[in-house]
Amino acid sequence: MRLPAKPTAGARDNRHTLRIRPGGRQQLRTTLSPQRRGALVTDRVTVRLLGPMRLAGRQGALRVPGWVRVLPAFGSRRHLPSRLARLRELDGRAAVRIRGAGTEFDSLREYVRGDDVRSIDWRASARTRDVVVRTWQPERDRRVVVVLDTGRTSAARLGEVPRLDSAMDAAMLLTALAARAGDRVDFVAGDRAVHSRIKGASHDRDTFWKVQEEMSGIQPNLVETDWRRLVGAIDALGRSRALVVLLTAVEPSAILSGLLPVIGPLTSRHRVLVASVRDPSVRKLAAERTDAEETYLAAAAELTELQRQHASRLLGTLGVHVLDADADDLPPQLADHYLALKARGQL
Repeated sequence: MRLPAKPTAGARDNRHTLRIRPGGRQQLRTTLSPQRRGALVTDRVTVRLLGPMRLAGRQGALRVPGWVRVLPAFGSRRHLPSRLARLRELDGRAAVRIRGAGTEFDSLREYVRGDDVRSIDWRASARTRDVVVRTWQPERDRRVVVVLDTGRTSAARLGEVPRLDSAMDAAMLLTALAARAGDRVDFVAGDRAVHSRIKGASHDRDTFWKVQEEMSGIQPNLVETDWRRLVGAIDALGRSRALVVLLTAVEPSAILSGLLPVIGPLTSRHRVLVASVRDPSVRKLAAERTDAEETYLAAAAELTELQRQHASRLLGTLGVHVLDADADDLPPQLADHYLALKARGQL
């Protein structure tokens, strides 16, 4: 008996030899180690029956439709406990309390060395013998919109992993953190068309699982991203001010011709952040100059890097913060930026 599976399913021991008496039953197990996310579909089981002398046999296929959904890899999960601990500090649920300005008044306490003098409540201090400061905690029920670019630039393979999968990893860490913070997380994915849209709810701990399951079926497309359409999808989710995280590559041609013309109105309504997974091979090419061919490649790599920096500066002049990091570094940097905005009361 043979259980069919795609090569990417990583099926081990999917050929079984068995003897069954008439009317009997036997349970078989095939272990799958998927190498790609998405839906693994099986539609039939092949059975081969050998004759008494085992010299000949007959074969047939039994239709047994089924499928298994493979979720995106969440390698940055290892960064989640430390960021949740930081979040508990911001919320005041841990022993450490935010010092200085915050967003929501929490309580009064006695001044200790190191407190920001701007947090001193002089009226309350005048009624006691001690200097009293106000403590603050971040606002909850804020809005975070995660936008996943599935266009041409997301299909590039950085090592063994497509850029889209690395961007998904960063999106999952941010979504898990924001959902635990009590913020509302919306999700949009698309390129020339909008392929996925999730409107989250405040204090919805299931938002992470919804986003992760939705991303499992998303694939990159070799088309230019229509940012005007994606911005329209963002507006359709709500007009209230939000942190909009655009997970896209800082590629000069795509930024200058696609994103830059429509980013202005978006920054006037929201705080916008571009999070890009950097290609490490560009820096490697720029460093190798042992012969003429490598020297030309290094010059091209340096020119590409200068153009990326120019595109980042143009976005910065429009009020867009740019995070450009390697696949392993982007998720924690994005989470830290989100926590920094919470701590400064800018979200």
